[in-house]
Amino acid sequence: MGFLWTITFMAVVGAAIGAVTNHLAIKMLFRPHEAKYIGSWRVPFTPGLIPKRRDELAIQLGNTVIKHLLTPDIFKKKYFNEEMRVKANTLIVQQLNDNILQSDKTIRDWLKLGGLENVASIANEKINEQIDVQFNLIKAKFENETIRQLAPIEWQKKADSKVGEIVSYILLKGEDFFQSEEGKMAVKNLIDDFLSTKGTLGSMIQMFMGESSSLAGKVQPEILKFLKAPGTKNMLEKIVQNEWEKLKDQPIIKMMEGFDFDPVIANVKGYLTNQLALEERLNHNLIHYFPGATEWTQTQLVPKVTAFAFKEAETKLEEVLRKMRLEDMVKEQVDSFPVARLEDIVLGISKREFKMITVLGGVLGGLIGIIQGLIVFFTT
Repeated sequence: MGFLWTITFMAVVGAAIGAVTNHLAIKMLFRPHEAKYIGSWRVPFTPGLIPKRRDELAIQLGNTVIKHLLTPDIFKKKYFNEEMRVKANTLIVQQLNDNILQSDKTIRDWLKLGGLENVASIANEKINEQIDVQFNLIKAKFENETIRQLAPIEWQKKADSKVGEIVSYILLKGEDFFQSEEGKMAVKNLIDDFLSTKGTLGSMIQMFMGESSSLAGKVQPEILKFLKAPGTKNMLEKIVQNEWEKLKDQPIIKMMEGFDFDPVIANVKGYLTNQLALEERLNHNLIHYFPGATEWTQTQLVPKVTAFAFKEAETKLEEVLRKMRLEDMVKEQVDSFPVARLEDIVLGISKREFKMITVLGGVLGGLIGIIQGLIVFFTT
């Protein structure tokens, strides 16, 4: 009976000691959360292991994350593969079609989303203002500059060469006119008008020369002879050339004196407003103006943009991760994390395992107690 009692007592004591010490060791990982002092003397084993080594733990966690958990290779395998590229391409195309290209929103609606209203009126006002500004600039330029200054030399030479042609054309048309019945009648009327202004002298001339028709018949050939004479052409060419040279030295604005530009400007403004029709154009959606945009974005734009983005992102990944300094972020988070909360998380995850450790300590303590009991029994 004494043997069994001794063994049982030693086993119970050993189990209790083993379970309590293991439980206490687990608690000492986290507790106490802060150092305890008696006067100026810090109580040993305070604070707990994890609170005491939290800085080292934060550094090690940060290094572990950046070296083993969130490495560039892991990101590349996870996110920069063909499957993810296809998914991204499909998603972008779908979002573009649903929210932009095939949306019922008009150009006016998109402008309103950007905070722009009354765009058509504002644009028309700006166009009219620019027309006024440009006209005033042209007018100011014409006030000070001549044809000789503004017109290119080639144009002036071309105009100079046309003087002879113009004179020949005028003389030819003059001959045709005076050879026609209308020309004969014009000569007769001119003679009648001339003689009527001369009073008695005119009547005497008409009496001696006969009626104006016969007189016109005598004058008409002389006019035609004058028009066909080589000297006439040379004289007219010289006159036209001299007048043209004078005209080239005149300010352009002087040749436009008395010309009212306001109706012209108003017509230009009205024409542009009608042709642009901004009010009506803003009432259509994007697909109205770009009917092939859906297919183009799906087959051309988005695949190229996605491929470029993936290539650049993969190239810059290591640099981005390095600049992000994830290890510092992890360290800061661990440093700012309450120890009590950290304890709850660890115990919540490993509660069952910690219980098993406590039970295991009790079992081992019990076995050690039984062994001690046997040793005591056989040595006494």
